[in-house]
Amino acid sequence: MSYIGRFAPSPSGLLHFGSLVAALGSYFQARSQQGKWLVRIEDLDPPREMPGAADKILRTLERYQLHWDGEVVYQSQRHHLYQQQIDTWLEEGQAYFCECTRKQIKASGGYYLGTCRNKRLTHSDHCSVRLRMDNPVESFIDLRQGEIHIPKALAHEDFIIKRRDGLFAYNLAVVIDDITQGVTEVVRGADLIEPTGRQISLYHTLHQTPISYLHLPLAVDEHGNKFSKQNHATAISDDHPKQDLQRAMKFLGFDLPEDFSDLTVENMIDWGCRTWCLQQLPSEIKIIA
Repeated sequence: MSYIGRFAPSPSGLLHFGSLVAALGSYFQARSQQGKWLVRIEDLDPPREMPGAADKILRTLERYQLHWDGEVVYQSQRHHLYQQQIDTWLEEGQAYFCECTRKQIKASGGYYLGTCRNKRLTHSDHCSVRLRMDNPVESFIDLRQGEIHIPKALAHEDFIIKRRDGLFAYNLAVVIDDITQGVTEVVRGADLIEPTGRQISLYHTLHQTPISYLHLPLAVDEHGNKFSKQNHATAISDDHPKQDLQRAMKFLGFDLPEDFSDLTVENMIDWGCRTWCLQQLPSEIKIIA
C-alpha cells in the first residue's frame, strides 16, 4: 500500500510554532516515503473558529513550500457521513443517547460509568450520543515513543461521538475521514496521544485495520505550556519564513549545515525531505522550544 499522510489543522486560529512542527513532521515523513500528503481543515466547532483562518492557514503552508496533494477537505462539508454512521450505530444498539452532564460525571469520579447505556433514551435536545465501548484499547505502539499505555478506566469508557449541542465529536470525524481518504499513517503532536486509543478502537468497531501513529515531541514554553491557539501562541511569519522554518527543523532533530540559511525556502524543504529519519527525533515527549 502506498503511503498517505495528512495535516489537519483547526481554523480556531492561525498556524503557530507547534502547528509548524506538526506540519513539517507529517510532510517530511510522507515525502521521505514517496507518499502523498493531504490537508484537511477540521472545522467541526464553528463557535471557536476565527473568521478567515482556514484560508490564511492554506496561504501560510504555501509560503513555507508545503504543497499538498489533491483537494483540501473540509469537515464542515462531511456532516452527512458522520451522521450516517451514528444513525447506523443507534439502530444497531452500538451507540445510545446519554443525558448525563459533565458535572454529574465529575461527581462520579471523572469517568463516565455507562449510566445511560441501558435506559433506551430517545433523542432530545439535552442528549449527547455515546459509543458502546466493545473494543477497548489499553495500549498501542507509537513509531517513536514505543508502547503507550492508556488508563483502564479511560480505555473502557463509552465516549461521546456527538455532543449535546449537536456538534460532531473529533474522534469520530477524524477516523471516518482518515478511512475515507485512505490515510495510512498519522503524524501529529504528542498532545494527541491520549485520544489515539479511542481512535484505534473506532477502527475496530468499523471493522477496519488500524493505521500507524507517530507522535512528535510537543513544543512548550519555559513555563511548560504548549504552543497552542488556546494559549494565544504567536502566529508564524508569512513574510519571513526562513527563521521559523529553521527553528522548527532544529526542534525536529535536524543537524542543519552552516550555510543552510543561504538556501531558498523551497530548497530547505527539499533538503529536509531527503535527510529526514525517525531516529533523529528527540525521545522526550515535551521540549522547550
